Amino acid sequence: MSLYGMMRTGVSGMNAQANRLSAVADNIANSDTTGYKRSSAEFSTLIMPGTGGAYNSGGVTTTIRSAVSTQGVMTYTTSVSDLAVNGDGFFVVQDASGTPYMTRAGSFVPDAQGRLVNAAGYQLMAYSYANGEPAATANGFEGLVPVQISDQEMTATPSTEGLFSGNLPAGATPPSGPLPSTNGATAEYTSKTSLVAYDNLGNRKLLDVYFTNTGAGTWQVSVFDQSKATPGTSFPYTGGALASQNLTFDTTTGKITGTDNISFTVPGGSTLNLDLSKVTQLGTGFTVADAKVNGNAPSSIQKVQIGQDGVIYAQFEDGSTKALYKIPLADVQSPDNLTAMPGNVYVQSTDSGAVHIGFANEGKLGSIVSGALENSNVDIAEELTNMIAAQRSYTANSKVFQTGSDLMDVLVNLKR
Repeated sequence: MSLYGMMRTGVSGMNAQANRLSAVADNIANSDTTGYKRSSAEFSTLIMPGTGGAYNSGGVTTTIRSAVSTQGVMTYTTSVSDLAVNGDGFFVVQDASGTPYMTRAGSFVPDAQGRLVNAAGYQLMAYSYANGEPAATANGFEGLVPVQISDQEMTATPSTEGLFSGNLPAGATPPSGPLPSTNGATAEYTSKTSLVAYDNLGNRKLLDVYFTNTGAGTWQVSVFDQSKATPGTSFPYTGGALASQNLTFDTTTGKITGTDNISFTVPGGSTLNLDLSKVTQLGTGFTVADAKVNGNAPSSIQKVQIGQDGVIYAQFEDGSTKALYKIPLADVQSPDNLTAMPGNVYVQSTDSGAVHIGFANEGKLGSIVSGALENSNVDIAEELTNMIAAQRSYTANSKVFQTGSDLMDVLVNLKR
């Protein structure tokens, strides 16, 4: 049995080195594959029990491990849709049948439908802003949709939020005539400005905003649709004011107290909430520091930007931007124990732990780098060294088998 065990051990050693060479061959072949993680053959002894002072040789078993958690060097490109993860985490992708996977290969390009697809044909998944600020599903892939961006589609966003900051003169006195809120032909006011807003179809709506002093530290703000003004003048406006609101200021600090906003419906559009919390009443003239209203006119997407937090923004021809998707990152407790699948993707295994979904820069998850790709973590010099070592070990094990075979022939020939 010792000679047979010796030959069996030699075969075990050759098989182990063959597995090692297979891993080396795979690593060298994929040394230029984006996001590829090198594999290595790990050996452990196989001990056979001895009997009566006789030694029974065992062998060696092989375990293939992938260095999934080892970061590859990033190469920067000129494509915004080329993505890399700097730190922990994986992109979530799906195949044509909708099965989700994890990958570090972020060489995404738009296909004919505008979906971002990597070199292996997997579609990038993300959460859409269509229903508001997205939240990650911590323990599953539910809620994720393919990222699809079409530069041929025109969009228009109605105005819903606005900000106005400036100063109202502290020395103003109430006008003698009726207030603008009465919409009378002789209405009087202290200061006036105008804002551009957008209705549901993206039409521009010019809004006249009147500020009128009504006493010490008190003002009235009224908003009108300029298209309804009397031709050649202003008051009266057909249909009256869109909204009127009283404002109160602290006469000591000049800061607004109480109600600090006004809400109204944009003609043909949505409800717009105009934030007035930054308006002051100080001893200077009427000034406008800042005025912003969201929304945009109909325009097509000019270019796409992706932030380190994974938010995909569309920039339109008019210069406005809109958040479209938020790319999540997936992670497991033991990335090196993930099961590798064809196409440079991974699925969870019993040893890797469950998949957790989150957003970039949250917890231990890394950041997303746009315009970059993660190279494979293969070191060619190291692989060539391993190849030579495996070759020599394979040869040595073959000599053991050959020697055992020769001795077995001697033993068989003793009977002749």
